[in-house]
Formats: sequence, C-alpha cells, structure tokens
Amino acid sequence: MKQFLCSLIAATALISFSCALNDAPENAARASILIHMDSGDVLYEKNADEPLLIASTTKLMTALVTVRHCDMTELVKVTSAHCAVEGSSVYLKPGETYSVESLLYGLLLSSGNDAAAALADHVGGSTAGFANLMNQEAAALGLRNTHFSNPHGLDAKDHYSSAADLAALMREVMRDDRLPTILASKTYTVGETTCVNHNKLLWNYPDCIGGKTGYTSAAGRTLVSCAERDGLRLICVTLSDPDDWVDHAALYDWGFANWEYRNVVSQDVLAQIPVIAGEAEHVGIIASETTNILTARDGATSAVLELPSFVYAPVQAGQSAGALVITTDNEFTLRVELSFAENVPLDEQERLTTWEKIKRAWYLANRYGGMGYYGLVYSDFTTGGTPYGGEAAEIYSENGRLLPP
Repeated sequence: MKQFLCSLIAATALISFSCALNDAPENAARASILIHMDSGDVLYEKNADEPLLIASTTKLMTALVTVRHCDMTELVKVTSAHCAVEGSSVYLKPGETYSVESLLYGLLLSSGNDAAAALADHVGGSTAGFANLMNQEAAALGLRNTHFSNPHGLDAKDHYSSAADLAALMREVMRDDRLPTILASKTYTVGETTCVNHNKLLWNYPDCIGGKTGYTSAAGRTLVSCAERDGLRLICVTLSDPDDWVDHAALYDWGFANWEYRNVVSQDVLAQIPVIAGEAEHVGIIASETTNILTARDGATSAVLELPSFVYAPVQAGQSAGALVITTDNEFTLRVELSFAENVPLDEQERLTTWEKIKRAWYLANRYGGMGYYGLVYSDFTTGGTPYGGEAAEIYSENGRLLPP
C-alpha cells in the first residue's frame, strides 16, 4: 500500500511535492484512490490503475454523455424493452414519456437500469451506439483503463474501468452545471415512483456532496463519492469493497486532517520595479490570476519572485512582467505569471543618452528574451497575514547577466 501526492498535468503547471504525513487508513477495497478534485492531485492510491468490473458506477458516464448530447427538457418515450432490463429499476411504464431530467434523477438516485436503457436509445439510437459515445468520451478524458459496452453496468467482459479513471470521470461530472445537483439530492419523484438516493453517505457523512453506488455479485460493492470541507473538495473511489461506507469516511477524515487548499498569492501589489524614461519612477507588479495550491497542513512553503531589475517605458497594464515560483518542501510546485499593475507612459521630457537609447531599443526588441532576471527569495511563505516573510536575496538566471539600471 502506498500513500503519496503525485501529480496530474494541469493547464498551467505540474504540481509535485512530498511531505511527511500520517499514514492513510487501511481499507478493504481491491482498488481505491483519494484525489483532490480541483487539481486532480492524488493523495492516496491502492491498485488504482487495475481494470475491474464497476457495476452501476457506470451510470456516471451514462449521465455525462446524456447531458453532453441533449437538453434536460427533451422527452423520452419508454418501451417495454427498456423496462425489461434486469436489476435495479425506477419502474418506468411502457408507452409513457419522461423528461431527460427525470430519467437522470432515476438513473443516479435509484440506479434505474430502465432509465439507463431509455436514455441510451434516446441519445445513441441503440445500446451499441450509446456505448460508442461513452467510449469516445472516455478517450477524450484520457481514461486509459476503461471500456464500456452498456449504459447500466451489468457485468460484461469488455465493460470495465479503474479507480483512477473513475475518479477522473467524477471530476468531470462534478464540474457540470446540472449533475452535481442531482447527485446531492436525497429523494426525487419520477412518475409514480419516489426515488431515494442509494448513496448513504449523504445521510451518514455530513461533508458528502454526491456520489454513485454500484453492486453485482461479480463486481462486489463499488462506490464513487465527493466530499467538501472548508473549501477542500476530495473524491474517493473504492472497487470491490465490502466496507465501503466506513472506508470512504475514514479516507475523507484523513484527507481533510492532512491537506488544505489555500490561496498563496495576494491580489495586492507584490513588488515595485524601477521604470526608465517613464512618467513614473516605479511600476507595481501583481499576479495575473488568483492562485490556490494544495499543500500539506504542516508543509513549509516558500516563493521566489523572478523579475527584471528595471523596465523601460512605455509600460502597459496587464503586460507580462515575470513570474512567481512557489515551492513546497524544497520541490518545484507552481509557477504563477506576473503582470504590470498600471500603465506608465513614456516621458517625452526625458532625454536618454545615445547608449541608453541603444539599450532601450535592444530591450524593447527582446522583451526579457535574453535579459538577466533577478529573483527575490522569500522563506516562510504563508497566507492569512503578511504575504511574504524572511530575508530577500538577489539571484541571477542562466540566460544572461543582470544589467544595472
């Protein structure tokens, strides 16, 4: 068994750091995983890439494909073939019509196989056609150990997924505008049936905000869930786990006790750098966007500002100025782009020497491409108080010598 924080590639950075943590709790699952929903970082895993039967957790993909391809208000006519599918049911009536929204509630709360079959025919034209759409979506999400052959999850040789893939799928489901509301609902009436959510964590674990259960005799108990506490959202998956409710709660408690998702960059001006030949002597530097990172609660964090020693006017607000490199426990964590906070026009009264004009022209042509940078190194970098602490020191990059102003 292994517990660690590894990283998935995000749009802006590869997040990777390690720290001493309390051991994650043991669990009875054949395969399991706990991830941070917002970043995708893996906090704990066991056999997470092993392809296994997944039972009705399949219906997370059924729901996602459905909302990708049709409107919630569309009407679906139910046939006797839909109602004949074995297993859990919403008890739909042949010949009647139901909205896509109602069928999604029946699919995700009561795990209705009849609802799954009706949605599959409506969206994909047939079970095979819908399974093809499911596999296309799986490929688009990068699910490498997943293949679907039906919309309900009844056992089939070519129908499987892994704990890691289901966690990635749940991330996508929870990002949707409609599906999280359904997954968080405890009851909903479809036709004459009051659907009660099979996910007992909604009642027994106060931080749970959604999930999907599954069971067949071959797959065993399968469970995918999401929980949130103090702004930290986690996703847990267990496959073939006879004690899944207890194991999910224990993994969540461990995750919430050991990790936090916090803002590490103030929206205030982070630094001032000199401006040559401008109407102002200095220009402020700000972060281009608000930045949160996942850190161990007892982990040390530091930051380095990478900025030019000076800039030439004119300066435009929002223009790239450099970067802030945030590290945790001495490993690269995140690079945040910085920009100028305001415009600084060229001072037409300012007269530059010939040499200064040459340097300015070279600078504007290269715009940091070959100029040396200096960095301000800050230790004990925390939030909730002074943004930066510790002593600052100049460091030089390898791409050029620092030019004095």
